[in-house]
Amino acid sequence: MRITGDWLNAPATQRVLHILTDAGFGAYAVGGCVRNTLIGVPVTDVDIATNARPETVMALAEAAGLRAVPTGLDHGTVTIVTEGDGFEVTTFRRDVETHGRHATIAFADDLHEDAARRDFTMNALYARADGSVIDPLGGLADLAARRVRFVGNPSARIREDYLRILRFFRFHAQYGDAQAGIDPEALAACAAGADGMDHLSAERITAELRRLLAAPDPAPAVAAMAQAGVLAHVLPGAEHHALSILVHLEDGLCTNWLRRLAVLGGSSERLRLTRHEARDLARLRAAIETQNSPAELGYRLGAELGASALLARAALLETSLPDDWRTAISHGSEAQFPIRASDLPHLSGPDLGAELRRLETRWIASDFRLGKAALLG
Repeated sequence: MRITGDWLNAPATQRVLHILTDAGFGAYAVGGCVRNTLIGVPVTDVDIATNARPETVMALAEAAGLRAVPTGLDHGTVTIVTEGDGFEVTTFRRDVETHGRHATIAFADDLHEDAARRDFTMNALYARADGSVIDPLGGLADLAARRVRFVGNPSARIREDYLRILRFFRFHAQYGDAQAGIDPEALAACAAGADGMDHLSAERITAELRRLLAAPDPAPAVAAMAQAGVLAHVLPGAEHHALSILVHLEDGLCTNWLRRLAVLGGSSERLRLTRHEARDLARLRAAIETQNSPAELGYRLGAELGASALLARAALLETSLPDDWRTAISHGSEAQFPIRASDLPHLSGPDLGAELRRLETRWIASDFRLGKAALLG
């Protein structure tokens, strides 16, 4: 089998590959770029595997006039920069000892050894510069069936890095066949190893969860996470049942991982959210508890967050959306309360705040129609 694509045919990619092969070494595009090309998904970065040692990779790149950055020499990774693009070139590796979060590795000469330490068979696919694909572990058949399968023994792969549990569900959401179901052996291994996730950093968990919830339909994968007891380790107290309803309601809308997180509920203490994300999540959860109209949600939260609050509330309450909800939210988001504190010079402190709230409530009830004169008259 051969693949082709702009990323593979690009002069920069070909140059990096040929710097290595012309010197007598093997050089292969590997992982996501090969997988995505085979299933017609855009390629965002190109990783290269080689039997050349990192020092040799750096020397060959510099001899060719290219910049070589030692981004991870201990793990065998050198980033070669050419024509503004960076290519991570990593020496074949094999695991010597694993610790649940890190692995002691040794460099290898054989591509099969390198493939054996990867997480899923669909990620253990390699391509030469001419596009010919090498499949040492049956990844092509798994990819064609949209079957996410661990390389070798699932429990062993998980013990190497417990983040692979979350990666498994994320890959199932992105690439798996929901109708065919989830691999039972992998699911059992994830359930058995779930306690190991308690030692993962908040940053790593958040990054994987963000990508999982951004998948077109993460609901089946999240339901499987709940079944395996994994969801409770990531979001204690979360409930997954409304997520599938939310995905249905989102029809045609851009995915929003924070909206889906709000619907799952539970504690976010294991996550590392940005200040902006933490604020928006709190506002979403508060708005879900209100009975505010779509227009008022738009006014108070803005168009995007207001829409998320309305969708999340409908999913949780299992209610339908009003026919004109998009128009109403947009209308509310554009409305500007016409009264300022300076319009009430006779009031101050708590009295001023109470009067502003009273007038704002009247104004919202009028569908934002009442002007300053009518409100103050």
